[in-house]
Order: sequence, then structure tokens, then C-alpha cells
Amino acid sequence: MEKADKRMGWEVARELETAKPTILERLKPEKNEIVAALWGVAIFFVVFLIGCWLAGNPFEGSGRLPSEIVKAHGWEGTNNWTIFWWVVGLAIILEFLDASAGMGYGAAMTPLLLVMGFDPKQVVPAVMIQQATAGMIGAFLHKEFGNVEWRFKPMSEPIKLWLMIAVTGCITVGLSVTAVYAVFKVHKVWIKLYVVVLLLMMGGAMLIKGRKERPYRPFRMLGFAALAGFNKGVGGGGYGPVVTVGGLLSGVPVKSMLAVTALSEGTTCVFSIFVWLALSIGGGMTIDYLVLPSMLLGSMVAAIAAPYAVKVFPEKAWRWVVPIYCIVLGAYSFYKIGPALMKQLGG
Repeated sequence: MEKADKRMGWEVARELETAKPTILERLKPEKNEIVAALWGVAIFFVVFLIGCWLAGNPFEGSGRLPSEIVKAHGWEGTNNWTIFWWVVGLAIILEFLDASAGMGYGAAMTPLLLVMGFDPKQVVPAVMIQQATAGMIGAFLHKEFGNVEWRFKPMSEPIKLWLMIAVTGCITVGLSVTAVYAVFKVHKVWIKLYVVVLLLMMGGAMLIKGRKERPYRPFRMLGFAALAGFNKGVGGGGYGPVVTVGGLLSGVPVKSMLAVTALSEGTTCVFSIFVWLALSIGGGMTIDYLVLPSMLLGSMVAAIAAPYAVKVFPEKAWRWVVPIYCIVLGAYSFYKIGPALMKQLGG
């Protein structure tokens, strides 16, 4: 006889909503949640200090790239850097939206910073490091806040999904980083356009098909994971929308899928960091960590607050928030790259 009560690993979120049915009840933090949040802030602060060290380009393979921002500050040939407070503000907003809706940081931050004068090799590696940190801390907090159950013995479905998504994503992110930046050297406007069109398509698919519960089909995630890893390597963004919306279309409850996305993206970004380091140290590519401290500083509090917001608001609300935010993000990004796209098309 099959076990009818086998736990998948995502029942915990619905059990919490049953035990605390109102938003006000779930808003009051437990002691373990406060302790977990403090640990998250402490770890983020340590990584921020490491980011400040990296911003000085202390080792071979790093250096100040002559982007428009660098030229405007007169920093060519130096290791000078600063905290860009407008980047800090953007990071606060985008990281909260990213960690609470499963998408948006890389997909929004990357094109915005490129439009504002940063070089892709200043932005994408920094996004990878920021998202690796935020993803790992977010996965821990999602568990502590009761959004998911990470269990290895017996292995829960969120763990199985994470392994499937992360392994596939690591393979494709390695291929895409190497192909786009080291071999083919694709123009950045085509990279941005590709990510934008994908955002609009995934958001639309979720609005049409994904607001109702669907049968659980885990192996669909192999295709979504491969596409997401390719996106992450190409532009630093477009990972969360594909994995999150793909998970919902595959029948995963939304709160647990947000947690799985955080852990999977964090894992993929850790792997991609090593790919970038290999290309910079062994392949002659220069990476510039100029903007990294600003990203980490802005993300520090937002990355803690977002998993808590996922806990507080009901699951049905996130089934609307995720696809609508995906479409808005895609539309805004398309608007931002419009002038560069027309210029490229016009030769």
C-alpha cells in the first residue's frame, strides 16, 4: 500500500497559513526567525567587506575598465572606486522584488547599469556574486520562515528540484559565458533584447496558464533549467523568471518554488563566478568589481525582508504578483533598450 501521507516538502507553507490564517498573525516574528535574520545580515556584511576589497582590483585578471562611468570620474588606469548610492537604492528595490517574486534583480539591474554607462564585465560578474550571496542566504531564510522544507533523508521534492535545476543550470551557464563573452563576443544590445523578450513570454504564459494549481511534472524543469542557466550566463539576468514561472507551470506551489529558485540561482551563480575567474585569470579577460560593494550594500536588508514577506502574504497573492511583475519588468526593460536597439538596426 502506497503512503498517502508522504510529505513532498512544501506542505509546511500551507500548514503555516492554516495555523495562522491572517496576515497579522503571520506578521509577528518568532524568536528563531529573528535569530536567522541576524545571521543573514552578518553573513551579508562579511561578503560586503570582501566586495570592498575586490573593488580595488587586487589580483591579476582584474582592473579598471574604461567604461563611460570610469571616464566620467577620471579613473582610467587607477583602482579608485566609490559607493554609488543610486545603485544602492536600486539594489534595495530590485533585490526585495527579486527575492519575493523570484525574479528581477539581474534582468533589471543589468540593462539599467549598461544603459547608465557601465561595461558588461563590470556588471555581470558583480550580479553573479550578489545573487550567489542573496540566493544562499534567501534559501536558508525561506526554510526558517516556514516557506519550504529542505530535507535530505528522506529527500524532499524541493531538494530534488534544486539538484536538477542547479546541475543543469551550471552546465549551461558555463557554456553561455564562454560562448558569448570569450568566443563570439555578442553585442550587448542583442543580449538585452533576448532577455527582455523572454521575460514577456514567460510572464504572459504564467498569466494565461499558471494561476491555477497544476499536476506536478518535475522533469519539465530540465528544459526550464537549461534555458535559465543560458540566460544567467549571457546577461546576468533572466534566470529567475524562467525557473520560477517554469516551476509554477510544472505544478510546484509558489512559496516553495520561490525558495527553490533562490537556492538554485545561488548555486548556479557560485559556479558562474568560478567560470568568470577562470576566464579572467587564465583566458586574458579583465573583470572590474567597481560596482560590487554598492550592490551588496543595497541588498543586505532587502534579501532578509523578502523571504519574510513571502511568509506573511497568502500563497494565492503570489500567483498574481509573480507573472504581473515579470511582464512589467520586461516592458520597462524593452523601453530602456529601445534607442540602442534602433541604433543597432540602423547600422
